[in-house]
Amino acid sequence: MTTVRTIDLDKVTLASGSHEAAELSRGEGSACVMEVVAYLAGEPWTDTPYCVSPVIGAFLRSWNDTLPSNAERDRLLKPLIPVVMGTRTTDADETARSWLATDWLVRVYAPAWLDLADLRVEANMLRALQPLTSDEIAIATRGILEDVADASASAWSAAECAARSAARSAARSAARSAAWSAAWSAAESAATDRLTPVVADLQTSAQDLVRAMCAVGRETTVTMAAQEA
Repeated sequence: MTTVRTIDLDKVTLASGSHEAAELSRGEGSACVMEVVAYLAGEPWTDTPYCVSPVIGAFLRSWNDTLPSNAERDRLLKPLIPVVMGTRTTDADETARSWLATDWLVRVYAPAWLDLADLRVEANMLRALQPLTSDEIAIATRGILEDVADASASAWSAAECAARSAARSAARSAARSAAWSAAWSAAESAATDRLTPVVADLQTSAQDLVRAMCAVGRETTVTMAAQEA
């Protein structure tokens, strides 16, 4: 989609929350990713621009506001701005995009965190599922999803109880407290070491998901335009 307004995105900072239109009217300032899209499309100031698929818009609004820093928002979301414009197509396309997002959450996002929790069997159960593209497939896999959910809940509950028990024991003496602090710091560092590459992989995967959702309906739209010409 051709933009109606132009702006140097290097002078724009993507930030969480809502912002004022005047921020960008000077050619610089802060805005969320969807507000920038609306501005470039020449639409009224909003974070729900009409030119964007509702499913894609909802995904990007959530992602925009949950990223930990403006630098991360700029790095991950700015490249998607020109891609998402003009993605509002048909209801059937919206359904297809919804299933793409659901499938990603179940077979990519969730397994990554299960791996970190050492629930690799459950993670691989999700990865091995048939792609979720319809209600029928989702219903057929419900039993597996419920089993994974139960195993995950039990594991997290056990870990939480163990942590609380250790914390109570550690509080009984200064020596134990010091040992607990040292152990906690080491565990935290190890978790961070494991977490960083997982987050990076999921961020790249989420970008790919958005591009895949944007591609839905585009081929049909181009074909129809060629026929009309």
